[in-house]
Amino acid sequence: MKLGLVGEGIAKSQSPDLHERLGASLGEPVRYDLVDSRGVADFDFPNAIQKLRAEGYRGTNVTFPFKEKAAQLADIRGEGVRRVGTANTLLFDADGLRAENTDYTGFISAYRHSFGSQPAGEVLLIGAGGVGRAVACALGELAVSHIHILEHDASRAESLSRDLNAMGINAACITSEQAQQELPQWQGVVNCSPIGHINHPGCPIDTAGLGAQHWVFDAVYIPAHTELLNAAHKAGAKTLSGVDLFVFQGVDAFRFFTADCITSEQIDPHVIPLRTYYIEQLVSTSTQFVS
Repeated sequence: MKLGLVGEGIAKSQSPDLHERLGASLGEPVRYDLVDSRGVADFDFPNAIQKLRAEGYRGTNVTFPFKEKAAQLADIRGEGVRRVGTANTLLFDADGLRAENTDYTGFISAYRHSFGSQPAGEVLLIGAGGVGRAVACALGELAVSHIHILEHDASRAESLSRDLNAMGINAACITSEQAQQELPQWQGVVNCSPIGHINHPGCPIDTAGLGAQHWVFDAVYIPAHTELLNAAHKAGAKTLSGVDLFVFQGVDAFRFFTADCITSEQIDPHVIPLRTYYIEQLVSTSTQFVS
């Protein structure tokens, strides 16, 4: 089975390893190729997708900066794409090009694996970009009561707030000062900004208000232990690493790719060992992963 990833600056992606490793475990050989737009003048995304289809690929993952274009290009859009407005998985179906968003489904799976049926409660969402939008929509499936959006781009924050409220998810934009003051009364903190990444060091919020009443997720996992997650751990909060999203969204994409030959029940027993493997790799070798 031939699969791919289309994006910019993806040379270090671990997605090939994840899909090929999972395929080997399930007796379904996978070849996973990278289509990197970095350094390619006038890169034509639709043409790249068409070329993969013509060459017999089953589908492809899509990452920055093509997730919105992927959703627009599709003939069929899954629930996650309809909700979020972006796609990170394209499938070459007989009925046309089908788009799915496994950042959305992957976050739901990761959250439920770590926190079970615990309601998300009131959540501070930092960053309203593509991943922030997907995670915010996913929180709507996890009994979130209110999402407080902290985003330096006011128009992007307001757009997400409007869309969430239209879906029946209570949301509002806030300032850093409001977040710092109200944080102790909320239950969740979600960082979907790049702050904390090795290339954008630091912590996205003042963590003084964190405590054992909180659960904290950081989409950044380069490094695995961000300043935010370290502070949350010291404060006694429950934590969810970005590696969880990497694994669960990847597995969900694999489910879509292999739906006609491998059942979800066959895949399920491999998910936690895969998660354990990547967490051990990140912690023990400090390998830098990108999705």
